[in-house]
Amino acid sequence: MKRLILAGLAAFTLATSAHAEEIKELHFGLIATESSSGLAKTFQPMIDDLQKAIGIPVKAYFAQDYAGVIEGMRFNKVDIAWFGNKSAMEAVDRAGGEVFAQTSKPDGTKGYYSLLVTNKDRSDINGLKDVLDCSKGWNFANGDVNSTSGYLVPGYYVFALHNVTPTECYKRVINGNHESNALAVANGQVDFATTNNEMMERLAQNRPQDLAKIKEIWRSPLIPNDPMVWRTNLPADMKAKIYAFFIGYGRLGSTEEVQHARDVLAHTSDGWGVFEPSSNAQLYPIRQLELFKDKTQIQNSDKLSADEKKAKIEKIDAELAQIDKLQNSIPNM
Repeated sequence: MKRLILAGLAAFTLATSAHAEEIKELHFGLIATESSSGLAKTFQPMIDDLQKAIGIPVKAYFAQDYAGVIEGMRFNKVDIAWFGNKSAMEAVDRAGGEVFAQTSKPDGTKGYYSLLVTNKDRSDINGLKDVLDCSKGWNFANGDVNSTSGYLVPGYYVFALHNVTPTECYKRVINGNHESNALAVANGQVDFATTNNEMMERLAQNRPQDLAKIKEIWRSPLIPNDPMVWRTNLPADMKAKIYAFFIGYGRLGSTEEVQHARDVLAHTSDGWGVFEPSSNAQLYPIRQLELFKDKTQIQNSDKLSADEKKAKIEKIDAELAQIDKLQNSIPNM
């Protein structure tokens, strides 16, 4: 691992120009999976350690939704950020972001799951067959539109594959973060909602009385763990410091330092292990998923002519082929 870190540092410690941006304070963006106060409590110890490691103040940046953090990076108000895969893809495409690391779980778990949940007392909602019944007039809490597990994954596996458009199928559709959606279900404010298993684990720790009111009715295929993203135009020397901190955190240092870092990570978000090196290639499966969703919607559309469908599908197939080619060019991908 030491060799891996040194190799990574060599890639980032390129000579910077005399006019390179001077970073006096680093802004760490946090996606809105729950309340700002809840996020601040779990992330602050790691942010404090990052601040010591790079030698300048590090401030948490909160926004009302994922788009706020993406826009913050676009306008250089966010320097590094914790994203989900879908929001990271948007940050890379629209805000000059670049994936440099990936979270992990203490037990080595490679990912997490999107969930559909309902109130435990609901005997009339037990699976997808019930959820997809458009005659019931359900109230549905969907996820943030830039959320992987809250929106993109259920948007494909639950809705696109079954030719259902939530806004046309249900009486009311609202969008919220993972925590607010889960609590809306627990409190009987909506019939069902999207969230993820990580939020269920957080509720088990902090709000077990609410978790006891929730039941899972659908679980997605495994989603890759969350990426860490920096803005590409950060100075190379700052990138090197940031990379060294994240990849070395919980791995390098004295026995006491390693144990401290692992304890901090275990209490960050829903509980993390050490960070793994990553790149924008992590997002290829998410790009495929979004294209598959678009393709399914086009195929099921009754508003497009056969020629229009053919043209759009050919374009998507070309994009999918290009992503497949890129994936195959990466060893062990």
